[in-house]
Amino acid sequence: MPIPLDDRYSRQVLFVPIGPEGQSRLRQSSVVIVGCGATGSALAGLLVRAGIGRLRIIDRDYVEPSNLQRQSLFDERDAAESLPKAVAASAKLSSFNSDVQVEPCVADVTPGNVREYLRDAQMILDGTDNFETRYLINDFAVSNRIPWIYSAAVGSYGVTLTVQPGETACLTCLFPAPPEGLVETCDTAGILNSAVNLVASLAASEALKYLVGAKDNLRRTLLSWDVWNNEHAEVSAEHPRQDCRTCAQHDYVYLLGKSRPHLTLCGRNSVQIHEHGRPIDFAEMMGRLQPHGTVRYNEFVLKFWREPYEITLFRDGRAIVKGTTDTAVARSLYARFVGS
Repeated sequence: MPIPLDDRYSRQVLFVPIGPEGQSRLRQSSVVIVGCGATGSALAGLLVRAGIGRLRIIDRDYVEPSNLQRQSLFDERDAAESLPKAVAASAKLSSFNSDVQVEPCVADVTPGNVREYLRDAQMILDGTDNFETRYLINDFAVSNRIPWIYSAAVGSYGVTLTVQPGETACLTCLFPAPPEGLVETCDTAGILNSAVNLVASLAASEALKYLVGAKDNLRRTLLSWDVWNNEHAEVSAEHPRQDCRTCAQHDYVYLLGKSRPHLTLCGRNSVQIHEHGRPIDFAEMMGRLQPHGTVRYNEFVLKFWREPYEITLFRDGRAIVKGTTDTAVARSLYARFVGS
C-alpha cells in the first residue's frame, strides 16, 4: 500500500526553507546523475528519499564485491550477479520510494550520446570517477546553461563545486587542464565511505536548494574537506574566468570529441572498449566462448574468464577487459573473442 505523501515528507516539509511549496517543486523536478558508484549511490539515495520527481541514472559499470564498502545502493547479491550498477540502483531506489520515476541507463556518457542522455535534465550531478567525463558534462552544461554539481572523493578527502553557467565559475575555470599525475584514485589511495557520504551530502543539499528555488543560498566556492586530518578549504568560484576556454571562448573541445581517443581506461587494472552499434546475442556468444574459458550471463551482461583476463560484455557491444591496462592487449582480446 502506497505511503501517503503527507506522511512520507512531513519532517522535510516542516523545514521552513522547503515547506509545502518547495516539496511540490521537488516533485516536479528532473535530475540526472552521471555515474552511480560511491558518490552517485549516496546522491541518488538522498534525492530519491527527499522526493524528487524523476531521476535518470547513467552508469557504464557493474557491481563488484569491492564496491560494497562504500557504494550504498548495492548488496552482496548484486555483486554475485554482476548486475549493472544503474539497474541494481534503480531497483533499490524504487523499493524505498516508488513515488519517484527512476530510469536506469547502462551506458557510458560520450560526445556521441551526451545530448540524448542529458538534454532534459533540470540539474546534472556528477558521480563519475574521471575528469574526461566531467569536462564533457561541463561542456554540455555550460553550452546549454544547465546547472551541475562536480563531486569527487578519494582517501579521506572530498571536494565539490556547484556550477551555475553564466553566473559562477565552471570546472574549466578552476581546472583549465586535467590534473593528471597529481590526483590519487580509489585504486591507489583507497577511500573512506565517510568521505563519500560527506561530499554527497553537501552536493545533495546544493541540489535541493536549486530545485526548490533557493538559488541565493547556493555556495559559490570549490569546497574541499579532509575528514581524517580535520582540514577544509574553499576557493572562490564567484564569477566565470574571463579567459576560460569553456565559459568565455565557447570552445567545447570535449563536447566535440577532440579530447582523446575513443578507448578509455576504466580503473581497477581494466580497459574499457567502446563498440556501440554492435548488438550482442548473449546466448550465441556463450556458445562461441565456452570452448575457450568460463562463461556466464544474465539479462544485462556476459562475463568471460580466460586467465589472467576477464571480459565483461554489454549488450551494445561495449566491454570492460580486466587484467591489463595495455590498450593493445585489450583490443587484441576483444577482436579475438568478440570480433573485430
